[in-house]
This record gives sequence, structure tokens and C-alpha cells, in this order.
Amino acid sequence: MSSPSLDPKKLLVTHTAAHRGRKVFATPENGVLRHLCYARILLDGTTPQATFATEKRETGLLCMKGACRITAGGQPYDLDTHDAIYIPRGSSVEVATSTLVDLVEVAAEVDGDYPPQVVRYADVKQDATLKFTTGGPTSTRDLTIVLGKNVKAGRIVAGFTTIHPGHWASWPPHQHTKLLEEAYLYYDMPAPAFGVQLVYDDTERPEFVEVVRDGDLVMMPSGYHPNVSIPGHAVSFVWMMAAHREVEDRVFGVVNVQPGFEKGGSGLEASRK
Repeated sequence: MSSPSLDPKKLLVTHTAAHRGRKVFATPENGVLRHLCYARILLDGTTPQATFATEKRETGLLCMKGACRITAGGQPYDLDTHDAIYIPRGSSVEVATSTLVDLVEVAAEVDGDYPPQVVRYADVKQDATLKFTTGGPTSTRDLTIVLGKNVKAGRIVAGFTTIHPGHWASWPPHQHTKLLEEAYLYYDMPAPAFGVQLVYDDTERPEFVEVVRDGDLVMMPSGYHPNVSIPGHAVSFVWMMAAHREVEDRVFGVVNVQPGFEKGGSGLEASRK
């Protein structure tokens, strides 16, 4: 029986990279997620600046392309490609660039106060529990945890994955519905590249099966969520999660593998070392 939370029409948001400035695409108020929020900040010479307030939400900004200066709480921070920053709730934020920048904004309301923290990709690359290659002969992917156990936070966890051409990711199929909700944002996939994303509670008749392209967001309030790239083209996606119970449920790699696919583990064991 299909889950009412997995309404296919409500899980997909397309073309989230077709603007300049800052644009909010997913919040608990306008979608199917309880905690997780997603916005995209795209700046260049024509739109070099954006400002916003975090209000009640802790916020992570992942720099997926370019470079920028972020001023949060009156303090300046410089980010380069694949760096990130954690910004506490109740902060005023300004983002500025002299060239271009693509920032993925991940946020969730929290009750606690956690300090501002900058994550350098150069440091992440040196930690085998944060950056590793996993999977088998047809499920190889490169996984990077940017906002994980290396960051003090209440709910949010985020990183990015690149699937090798013609391979599966989030494989074997797994879910972590009791702990976290999730979304995948597809990026750096120039045409004609595409992938196929599944989200399902019903293992016999998956509720959501869609072609996904650059800029598409798939929300996963529950369910198993494997995806696959096409031959000849890698697929990249930012994964973002929000814990249901603040701090207590904020874990990565604790998953339930779909029955029948348990052999060989989850593929996420390296993150738990």
C-alpha cells in the first residue's frame, strides 16, 4: 500500500539553478518535510550579493562552485569551492563575490545554540571517515561528508556524492526514516546527462520513479531512495538531512537496508569508524 507521505507530485522540484540571487525552494511550510529547508544562492557579476537572516534555523552553506565572502554575525569568512560554513540561528548573513559562486543552503529549526564553524575541504579530504569511495562493481561512488560529526550542530547533516557512470548509489537500498529526513539536489550534470531516482516505502510498487537532471531536488520524508546514473555520464548530488530529534538523531550511516539486500553491508561503514 502506498504511503500518503510519498505523494510523487510533491517530492520533486525542478530547475532550482535557473535564477540569480537567493531563492528558497523547500521548507516545512511548503512541502512534505518536517524540518529540512533548502535554498540556493547563485551570484555573479550581475548579482554579486545576497542577504538573509537565519531566524530560528541553524544553517549550513556548501560552496559547490566558485568563491565568496560570507559575513555572519558581523564576522567575515572566506569560502572556496567545496568549503562550507555552519551559521547559528539568529544570525544576519551577507554573501558577496567578485567572480561567481554557487551555494547550497541547508537549514532546520533548532532549540539549541551552536557556534559558527568553517569547514575546509582540504581538511575533509584528509579524513577517511569523511571522504571515501564505496560500493561494488556496479555501485561505485565517491562520497564526501561536509557537515557531519566534524561539526557541532542540532539537526543538519550534508555532503555530496558522485556516482560513476552507469552505476547505482544509495545502494543497497536503505532508509533512515525514524532518525532523519533527506533530500537530494542534483548538480554539475551538463546536458545530456541525467539519472533516475526512486523513493519508496512500498518495495513492490515504488511510489516515486523519476528522471532527474541538473538543478532538480528530490525530497525524501521517508522510504528507500536508490538512484542510478546513465552509461557515459557521472551523476552528482548534494545530499542534505535533518534529524527528527535534535542532537540525538543527528547521525550519519545508521540505516536500515531493504530486506533481501543486506549481504555486503550498507556501503556507509567507513563513516562510522
